[in-house]
Amino acid sequence: MPTVIKVENLSKAYQIGQIGTGTLQSDFRRWYAKARGKEDPFLKIGETNDRTTKSEGDVVWSLKDINFEIEQGDAVGIIGRNGAGKSTLLKILSRVTAPTTGKITGNGRVASLLEVGTGFHPELTGRENIYLNGAILGMRKKEITHKFDEIVDFAGVERYIDTPVKRYSSGMYVRLAFAVAAHLESEILIVDEVLAVGDAEFQKKCLGKMGEVSKGEGKTVLFVSHNMAAVRNLCNKGIILKNGELNFKGTGEEAIDAYITNQIEVSKLSLNDLERRQTRNRLRFTDICFKDENGISKKDFIVGRFLEIEVSFIAIEELYMCKTLRVDVGINDIYGNRVTWASTAMLIDKIDPEKGSVSFIIQKILLNEGAYNVNLFCESNEGIEDWIENASGFNMLFEDFYKTGRRLPERQGVFVSEFQIFQ
Repeated sequence: MPTVIKVENLSKAYQIGQIGTGTLQSDFRRWYAKARGKEDPFLKIGETNDRTTKSEGDVVWSLKDINFEIEQGDAVGIIGRNGAGKSTLLKILSRVTAPTTGKITGNGRVASLLEVGTGFHPELTGRENIYLNGAILGMRKKEITHKFDEIVDFAGVERYIDTPVKRYSSGMYVRLAFAVAAHLESEILIVDEVLAVGDAEFQKKCLGKMGEVSKGEGKTVLFVSHNMAAVRNLCNKGIILKNGELNFKGTGEEAIDAYITNQIEVSKLSLNDLERRQTRNRLRFTDICFKDENGISKKDFIVGRFLEIEVSFIAIEELYMCKTLRVDVGINDIYGNRVTWASTAMLIDKIDPEKGSVSFIIQKILLNEGAYNVNLFCESNEGIEDWIENASGFNMLFEDFYKTGRRLPERQGVFVSEFQIFQ
C-alpha cells in the first residue's frame, strides 16, 4: 500500500509565559527594565517578578523527534496518558498548527474532528455549516449535495437542520460534526476523543462508520482514544506516545499490550508514596494485598476459587468523628472497563478508621482468564478522602492451566458461568 502520511523528526515547542505585550515600544520597555534589574512594568496586579520561576524564554516540548509512516487504508490508534502529546500530534497532522521542527509529507485530503464543532460557525444553520465544512475541505457544492441526506440521517438532526448550531446541545453538535467529517470525500479521517460527548449508541455508530471507511472504502483513519476496547476493535496499527516521544509503534494489539504493561509497571510503586491520586491526606491508602484461602499473598488466582482483597490505610483522628466512611474496590479489565465492584457501604455505614485495614472476601471469583486492575476509593460524609486508579492488579487463570497448560478461549466474555450438561 502507498504511504499517505510520513512524519520525519517532528517536534513541537510551546513557550511558557507571556510572549509579547503587543507593541514594539512596550516590548522594548520591558526588555530595558529587565536589563536594569527593575520590575517588569507590565506585570499584572498580584504578580511578582520572582526569578526563581521559569523565565519568559522557557519552552515546553509537547512532541520530540517523532518519526513514523502510515499507509493507505490503515486504522491507527494513538494512545498514551493525558499530556503525552496526542492531541498536539493530530493538530499538526490536520494543519491546525505548524511543527517547530521536522516535516510531514501527506498525500490526500484530510477531514478532522478535533474538538466539538471544530470549523462550525455558531450563527449558521446546520445545513449551512455542512456546506461550509465541505467547502473548507475543497469539495464542490454538487459533491456535498450528493452526500447531504446521508449526513443528516446519520447525525439524526433533520428536525433542526435549519436551526443555528449555537442552539444545538453538545451531543447534537458532535453528532453533526462527526457525520460531516466521516461522509465528505476525504482520504484521511482524523478523530480525537470527542466521541465521549455522544451517548453509547452514537459512539457505537461512530466506531462502526470509522471501521467502514477504513476497511470498506480504503480510507486512512487516525483515532485518539483512552478506550482500549475501541482501539482494539477498530485499529490494525497502534502508536504509543509518552512524554511527547514515540514510545512504541506496531500492530493495534501489540500497542495495547505494551501500554497496559507500562501501566501495570507504574502501579508497582508503594501506595503510600504514590502521588498519582486524589486525596485530602486525612486517610491515605498504604497497601493492597491479594490472598488465597490459606492467607498466602499472591498475584495469580484460579477461576471460581477464593480471593481476598486486603486494603491497608492510615487515618487521622479527625475521621473517627465522621458519620459515614466507606472504602470501595473497583475491578477493571485491561482495557479500563469496569467488570465488578465491591463497597463496604453495601454492608456497613462506616468502617473503623483506627483499625487501619479492611478486607473484601470473595468466596468464588468468577472472572474469566486475564489480567485485572484495581481502583481504590474512600469517601466520608464530607467528600472524597483518597482515590487511586490502577492501584494494583492480579491475574485469573483456568484451573487446567496448572495441570495440562490448556487455556480458555480468548474474548469469551468477562464472567465464567457455572453450568451443568444433561443429555
